[in-house]
Amino acid sequence: MIQRIQTIYLLLAFVVTGILLFFIPLWTMSNSKDFYFMQSETYTILLGLSTTLSVVSILSYKKRQNQFVIGRLNIILNLILLGLFVYRSLNLSGETPAVSEKGIGMFLPVIVIVLLVLANKAIKKDEDLVKSVDRLR
Repeated sequence: MIQRIQTIYLLLAFVVTGILLFFIPLWTMSNSKDFYFMQSETYTILLGLSTTLSVVSILSYKKRQNQFVIGRLNIILNLILLGLFVYRSLNLSGETPAVSEKGIGMFLPVIVIVLLVLANKAIKKDEDLVKSVDRLR
């Protein structure tokens, strides 16, 4: 399980969505208060689902096809989350009363998407290897 590279990628995706966002704000409000994902119910639910999907994908290492599908669902979920962040930043751009400065936390879903794509490539490679060995039997 842990010796496979896709598990490392999935673990890093879990760390980014499940741990790192507690410490990195999404943006800074105009009154110089940081806005974390926990202050919005939508972001909390979506990031919680993403974290859960990463853990479920790590734990389903024996079923590579299910792991691949869960990874794709997680990619779609993170694309939706990224779209919400982009919409929020474009809708409230500039020096409006709501948002003053964008934070690095808004771009963490991009890192998660890249990690999940790499994990899915490794899962696909493992699945192809197992299929090729089964043909030889």
